[in-house]
Amino acid sequence: MTAPVRTARGSEELIRAEEPVLAHNYHPLPVVVARAEGAWVEDVEGRRYLDMLAGYSALNFGHRHPALIEAAHRQLDRLTLTSRAFHNDRLAGFAERLSALTGTDMVLPMNTGAEAVESGIKVARKWAYDVKGVPADRATIVVAADNFHGRTTTIVSFSTDETARAGFGPFTPGFKIVPYNDLAALEAAVDGTTAAVLIEPIQGESGVNIPDDGYLAGVRELTRRAGCLFVADEIQSGLGRTGHTLAVEHETVVPDVVLLGKALGGGIVPVSAVVGSREVLGVLHPGEHGSTFGGNPLAAAVGTAVVELLETGEFQRRATELGVVLREGLDALVGRGVVGFRARGLWAGVDVDPALGTGREVSERLMREGVLVKDTHGSTIRLAPPLTVTAEELRGALATLEKVLTS
Repeated sequence: MTAPVRTARGSEELIRAEEPVLAHNYHPLPVVVARAEGAWVEDVEGRRYLDMLAGYSALNFGHRHPALIEAAHRQLDRLTLTSRAFHNDRLAGFAERLSALTGTDMVLPMNTGAEAVESGIKVARKWAYDVKGVPADRATIVVAADNFHGRTTTIVSFSTDETARAGFGPFTPGFKIVPYNDLAALEAAVDGTTAAVLIEPIQGESGVNIPDDGYLAGVRELTRRAGCLFVADEIQSGLGRTGHTLAVEHETVVPDVVLLGKALGGGIVPVSAVVGSREVLGVLHPGEHGSTFGGNPLAAAVGTAVVELLETGEFQRRATELGVVLREGLDALVGRGVVGFRARGLWAGVDVDPALGTGREVSERLMREGVLVKDTHGSTIRLAPPLTVTAEELRGALATLEKVLTS
């Protein structure tokens, strides 16, 4: 990193200053980041931390990846926004490259992950009415319990997390909730009104829950037989995180629709997308859906640079190879403060012995030792370092976890 930029206010003062002027919709760890590069961040006092969260996978390529920063700088000097009232010279190339990378026909560009999910819901319903022939306003979507797809009013309507739901009703109808990783329950819920089955190939927020082998293939076959869509939310699991471009590739499954976000913006700008077959995305017509910033030239330039990084396969290989280091390190901690874990690629949910503290408390101890993670629920923490992390850095983080759990 270059020399730190000092501020007139220190960490404690800045945290106190937020209290009266920011809505309290987050409970961040008490660290104030001022600079970052690669897998490392620095607070306003100049203390360095290894980032083992990577913005919930938004920073798959690390902080300020040179190729992404260069793409953003180039575009900032030319054009940043036109709205979709006009064409721009970056959007076609972005859509072509992203379609090719994901093996899909069409792209619907949006901004945030929640927007991608909302867009996927609208597309699935429109397809159900226009193509499947479901009677008007009768379309349903089957989802999994313990899901996390965002926090808009429609999305929390099918959440099972009461913290996300309580106080935000009335809720949007049209959703059926079944247990995750349960094909029998899913089959029982699907009927003639089902527009789609919407699931995360790996549930992130609930603790990196990985389904049994064959579950995703079973969802694909079930939806095919039932004549409904398979919509995969790959906003956290996609774009290299698990060792493949998409997590569904672990079972060589091809959904009808894939939802992307987070890493697609390279940690620079919010970029999301709905990608899928022409039969599905082709149901949209002018005026039926849109976004002023969706597909803006700056987002398209950065998104294209992200796709270029993934086209090499380097980051998918890194996630696979370093995932072995991660699993071996966690294996060694089972029985020594860790009671269990689930990992795929460079992504793990780690269940800490509750006698040693909550996930929040463990996260705070790690922060004091220079490692940043975030808890999920109870005594579970999640590890999702940038795919640029080195094996040495990863082993250092695991050694720090061992230290805080055993000292």
